[in-house]
Amino acid sequence: MIHFLGISIDPESRIPKYKQIYDAVVNNIALGKFQEGGKLPSINELSEQLLLSRDTVEKAYGQLKNKNIIESVKGKGYYLCAATGHSKKRVFFMVNKASSYKMIIYNALVSSLGSAAVVDLLIYHCEELLFIDALEKVLGKYDYYVIMPHFKDVQLHHQKASIKVLQTLEKIPKKQLIIMDNHDLALEGAFGAIYQNFETDLFEALEEALEKLKKYDQLILVYPEKSIFPYPKGIYKGFQKFCSHHHFKFEVLDTLYEDMEFESKDVYVLIEEADLVNLIQQVKSRNLRLGQDLGVISYNETPLKELLGINVISTRFRAMGETAAYMILKDRLEKTNNVFEYIERNSL
Repeated sequence: MIHFLGISIDPESRIPKYKQIYDAVVNNIALGKFQEGGKLPSINELSEQLLLSRDTVEKAYGQLKNKNIIESVKGKGYYLCAATGHSKKRVFFMVNKASSYKMIIYNALVSSLGSAAVVDLLIYHCEELLFIDALEKVLGKYDYYVIMPHFKDVQLHHQKASIKVLQTLEKIPKKQLIIMDNHDLALEGAFGAIYQNFETDLFEALEEALEKLKKYDQLILVYPEKSIFPYPKGIYKGFQKFCSHHHFKFEVLDTLYEDMEFESKDVYVLIEEADLVNLIQQVKSRNLRLGQDLGVISYNETPLKELLGINVISTRFRAMGETAAYMILKDRLEKTNNVFEYIERNSL
């Protein structure tokens, strides 16, 4: 190990040297060894003492600056930002379910905030009473509340936020509130919002795939009506609107059955991962060809779909977390539609 002013690197480690510097600074802040406003060694000084290139130290300092952990003062050097000490912002993050997509958003939020904030996560499973009870208990205890408001009724259908939910949300100062993933709220004021417009987003994404879709005879949406965690009706409406607008024959199923009556020149738009797996298994067992005999578009991007060459329509989940972090770090709340896209591959 090589040490200098509390910053250590291990020349034998496979961890990149710039990352070791970054981690050393963050760990020293967490342990209280580096105080807010304190000065760090210059790039030249640290590179000489740790036997590293100047570019390596500059890259580490650059990442620390991007996370608002340090700041540069012209002619004086690098200093720890005030927000890295006891003035860390506290963020309460409420998500409706623990899906892989929600965790991408959470990880992007935490990573983008860096050491400038502490994020507490709560999952309320689309349950209104749990949502209200949890939020009531933490009112006034956080600097920001980042909330995904999705709820279900007793029939497991997606439902709008109730009057009770809205009344609870109204107790949060608007300058501290960021609504995520859902813009369909009867809530007024200058709060932040990073949302999906499910109906419009789906319609416009399918528009991008229009030329490929024209070679098929029928579009079939597999929309789970009674999922444990229901999907917004906007997906269903956007699909119907697209098919009607372009005069496509279409059908909506609530599930993909184990022994489907496949017809050549059908396109399946699938929401749940299990339905995608089921369809691929049936297609293979019948010696059909994706992208030729049958078309498939899947909802929400994953690494597995990229690997399998599946066409996807999806919001950019990571961008949601990054945008929320930007609003928090800059103390500037805005309302913005998150990027939604069609990704062309080989299944259409």
